[in-house]
Amino acid sequence: MKNYDLVVIGGGTAGCAAAYTAGKLGLKILLIEKNIHLGGTITSGLVVPVMRSGKNQINTEFKEALIAELGTLGGQTTYQDNPAWFNPELTKIALDNLMQKAGVDVLFDTHITGVTLSDRKIQSIEILSEILSVYNEKIHNGNNELLVSIGARYVIDATGDCEIGKISGCKFLDKKEEFQPVTLRFIMGGVDLKRFSKWLADFDKDRNVTTVEHIDAEIHLSTAYTWDTNKHWALAPLFEDAVGKGILKPSDTNYFQVFTIAGMPDSVAFNCPRIIDGNNSLEVKNVSKSLFDARQSILRLQKFCREYLPGFEKAYISNIADMLGIRVSRRIKGKYVYTLEDLKSGKKFDNPVVISDYPIDVHSSKKNSSTLQTYREYQLPIESLMSADIDNLFVAGRCLSADFMAQGALRVQSSCFSMGEGAVKYIKTLL
Repeated sequence: MKNYDLVVIGGGTAGCAAAYTAGKLGLKILLIEKNIHLGGTITSGLVVPVMRSGKNQINTEFKEALIAELGTLGGQTTYQDNPAWFNPELTKIALDNLMQKAGVDVLFDTHITGVTLSDRKIQSIEILSEILSVYNEKIHNGNNELLVSIGARYVIDATGDCEIGKISGCKFLDKKEEFQPVTLRFIMGGVDLKRFSKWLADFDKDRNVTTVEHIDAEIHLSTAYTWDTNKHWALAPLFEDAVGKGILKPSDTNYFQVFTIAGMPDSVAFNCPRIIDGNNSLEVKNVSKSLFDARQSILRLQKFCREYLPGFEKAYISNIADMLGIRVSRRIKGKYVYTLEDLKSGKKFDNPVVISDYPIDVHSSKKNSSTLQTYREYQLPIESLMSADIDNLFVAGRCLSADFMAQGALRVQSSCFSMGEGAVKYIKTLL
């Protein structure tokens, strides 16, 4: 059995930050990813940009390294004073490069089948033996499948859905009614950005909603619309007309947001459609329905853009995300359950892993019911990343130990970077 100081399961934002930090700190580290590339929400989910989380963030070394690496590849832009506008495809390569530089062992296309528990600790992790040739270790037969075991002194579950916590028998905080709508992002290519940006800047004068900048000979822009009636949206007449003509369904108009992409001068990324039905992402039937519904909505949105947005006449769907954008699913019961009151009060902790002022951002499937509320700068303690049931199991990412509303502020990528990095720095003190 091959042994590691740390095994990180899940190569998304939090997992990559954790693995890179561990490698840089000299730990013997293995990163296990179920897909064929790293990046999670950035690459598979097309979630760009990485939103800013305040001026006093901590545990930002990995984020800074990723910004620098993507800069060398032409896949990074600083827009709206935010240097974390990334190219999703080039991020796959940048993350490969960073893991190699840090000496991280990475296994792609690898699935966990179980864990061995003893004395409140994970002793080993079992994976399918297709990757056995990498190890040349003895295999054993269990449930008619050949498996290989990997030893771990510490484990970080960065799977988003806390899959390792689940198979380890950990307790969770999630409740049946506590869900947010999921989103399936997509990209359209073939956009005449010069024409679209000129029209957009003239059509919407609200610079809190719509911005256009020229950066390094490229055009970068963003705009938005929702079906909420408690805010004025310049794009509202276009969506209302499209619904009236049957081009869009009313549900297609619940959330619409677009951005440009670093290094893709004729493309626009869509933070939509947001699916308002079937949002229990832990149930396969709901995930399946959401994917079907989302792809049909994307087809309608393409038609809308071509007919209503100047510059989109010849645009086409160039990429649909490989995963749903899931805002909340399982949340582990940790040694400390972080609450909304902790966040609102700005409570201080001895060992913070995150310092942020990102707002509570909880989406709703109903009109005028979403929450986007900023309070004050707040801290997240390491204890909210520590399982209450398994002594050597940490989590990082959206599955942290927090109540529903507090998690709505902490789930964003910048905070996930900090969680992964901060958890490893703490684990280093225990070794």
